[in-house]
Amino acid sequence: MSKPNLVLTVQKSEIWQGLPTKNDIRRWINGSLLEDAQVTVRLINEDEGRELNRYFRNRNYATNVLTFPYPDTLPISADIALCIPVIAGEAKTQHKSLHNHFAHLCVHAALHFQDFDHQNKIDRELMENLEIDILEKMGIPNPYEQTIA
Repeated sequence: MSKPNLVLTVQKSEIWQGLPTKNDIRRWINGSLLEDAQVTVRLINEDEGRELNRYFRNRNYATNVLTFPYPDTLPISADIALCIPVIAGEAKTQHKSLHNHFAHLCVHAALHFQDFDHQNKIDRELMENLEIDILEKMGIPNPYEQTIA
């Protein structure tokens, strides 16, 4: 069985320092793929995050990650919006490195566009266990275990 192929585009709404590289993002999404995919990852600010979340989810706040799958495409395609200020704030609050938290959200989003969800307990447990396993293979600790700095 061959490894799935990823066509990746990364866009930035502005310039940030200290973020993971496109190669990091590629590795995290690639490690989560079950089939070929074409993905655009957009790194956004809080204003764009709030606007997208309000428009698509009717929620008036910026969230860490939004996934927009295009299920009837071959290869599967998706857009992922990662809100940098929210992710950085969460990493700090949760005592995680920005790198590890960012990795977790990339894996999380990649599973979402492959039809995994967390709307009920069984699906949530499956998705979380997949995330933990995928991240562990990349040397990233369990994101659901709170660490105290």
